Amino acid sequence: MGYYDNDNDYKETEKQRSKPPRNGRGKTFLSGLLGAFVGIFIFFIASPYLQNHGLLPNHSNDATSVSGTQTTNTSTTTQPQNTKNVSLNVTDSVETAVDKVSSSVVAVINMQNTNGGFLQENALQETGIGSGIIYKKSGDYAYIVTNNHVVSGASKLEVQLDDNTKVTGKLLGADSLYDLAVIRIPGDKVTKVASLGDSSSLKRGEPVVAIGNPLGFSGSVTQGIVSSNERTIAQSVDTDGGQVQFNAQVIQTDAAINPGNSGGALINTDGQVVGINSEKIADTGVEGIGFAIPINVAEPIIKQLETTGKVERPYMGIGFYDLSELPASAVQQLKIPNKVTSGLVVSQISPGTPGSKADLQQGDVITAINGYNIKDYTDFTTYLYSKLQVGQTVKVEYYRDGHKKTTNLTLAGKTFS
Repeated sequence: MGYYDNDNDYKETEKQRSKPPRNGRGKTFLSGLLGAFVGIFIFFIASPYLQNHGLLPNHSNDATSVSGTQTTNTSTTTQPQNTKNVSLNVTDSVETAVDKVSSSVVAVINMQNTNGGFLQENALQETGIGSGIIYKKSGDYAYIVTNNHVVSGASKLEVQLDDNTKVTGKLLGADSLYDLAVIRIPGDKVTKVASLGDSSSLKRGEPVVAIGNPLGFSGSVTQGIVSSNERTIAQSVDTDGGQVQFNAQVIQTDAAINPGNSGGALINTDGQVVGINSEKIADTGVEGIGFAIPINVAEPIIKQLETTGKVERPYMGIGFYDLSELPASAVQQLKIPNKVTSGLVVSQISPGTPGSKADLQQGDVITAINGYNIKDYTDFTTYLYSKLQVGQTVKVEYYRDGHKKTTNLTLAGKTFS
């Protein structure tokens, strides 16, 4: 109810409210209805013209700018299309890459003599099967790289080519440290050789494909990504010279690597071999983690095995203890400064070796080689095998009776099998 300043205005208002309604309501309704029909008729006649000239909104084409809900729906529709396109591109790349290299990936069959028992002849029997890569064809022969554990103990090696033809292979050499071996076969039936890539160019997240012979299924392909291209895995290998501990450089991938495709190829999307699968190195007991030997690491080893049948590595001829593993009383007797907490303690020196020709003796504590600080024995062998060369002269830093000294040592070569 409104409040007014004077009573006359109030009374006049009340008189107007109390007047009876006029009899024009029906006419008004008919006029309004007729106007509505006319308006609708004009709209339908004119709407095509208005739409064509952009004077009416088209909601089906303007979803991204009309409302937040429509924007979200449009984004949801667009995203799967982009994902699908990327997936198809990767799939196409993988198929092309596999086609380039698949016929150069072979099955390697390990045949061993078995004892036939009383009054029975010994017979060759298949004891294992792995994979290999034809990496070279020269003259009458083709050359295959595989894993050492695939060929270990074989009395005879058979190689099954991509067309299921079987040929006899000859083992040229094997390396137990990096689990590699080279086989030679007649080259007349070999039609394709794998292209070797550059493993140092791999990026984390890059697609890779493992090709091999898992569980006897030849030419099987598993896809994954590079999880790490700079991983090191601690290895302890029994050799004819004793146990060797070192950190193997590997490519980590989630592509499935198992006993069958061990020795097979890890390839990039260009169809180039960037790694050699190794189930032995990959034996971590963790599902979804596989390892391959980088091709840049493998190539020098492959060349030595192909030409000489062995791999020669730098050698000092010195036995060591890890300083960090000695009891405090033993460390105290070495009289080294308190700041020296890591290194190698010389335990023995073999006669006629590089160590015997250098100014070193039992009880010396080696802390650095060529400026590289040595943490422990595994660190030492990793550096020795990956960074130094046979015949190279190195500067050795060590402590003796609390005094820091240096000496030069020329590395000799030693083979491991």
